[in-house]
Amino acid sequence: MGELDDSEQRLTTKAVYDYKLVRLAIENDDQKAYAELLHRYRESVFFTMLKMCNNKDDAEDLTIEAFGRAFKKLDQYSPDFAFSTWLFKIASNNAIDFLRKKKQKQSVSLDNKSEHSEGTDHSANIKASTLDPEETFIKKQKMERLRVLVDNLKPKYKEMIELFYFQELSHEEISQKLNLPIGTIKAQLFRARDLLYNAFKHGGDGRP
Repeated sequence: MGELDDSEQRLTTKAVYDYKLVRLAIENDDQKAYAELLHRYRESVFFTMLKMCNNKDDAEDLTIEAFGRAFKKLDQYSPDFAFSTWLFKIASNNAIDFLRKKKQKQSVSLDNKSEHSEGTDHSANIKASTLDPEETFIKKQKMERLRVLVDNLKPKYKEMIELFYFQELSHEEISQKLNLPIGTIKAQLFRARDLLYNAFKHGGDGRP
């Protein structure tokens, strides 16, 4: 990671402040710095993702992934350009890859349908809105496994997940309850979700 010398003259005041946050995050593992970076750009990244994919759930997932990728590669950021530029490039590239894969899956799905479409009753292929017994069992198993993973998180992350997802408190309510800045709440929720996602994906116990 380069020193901020001549580059600083090419950056805006906002970008210079971002770079100082980046250095605090890397050199001191400053959680408040991570939280502030997340707070400063989460909304704008989300709306950029929403514009690209036109799906709120996908946009939320892509936003989380963007910050996850950026924070993991934070030491690769160079002050030759603004942190926001670097972050949005990561987010956009990730979204493009996601949309490409999604389009390929949809194409394969349509091809499969067309191959078996002759003489078939399409109404029979319409999925029922209610879960069948097997799906209900699978969903129950997933929820039980998720609960185990949550229980194995570090206490501060477990508490965030409990309050936000199980008790359905807002960021503001959690902030008041724990007496912590909203930026810190969002950052810890982001990390907790990232840990849960990786643990669920790889079958781990959720411990970082």
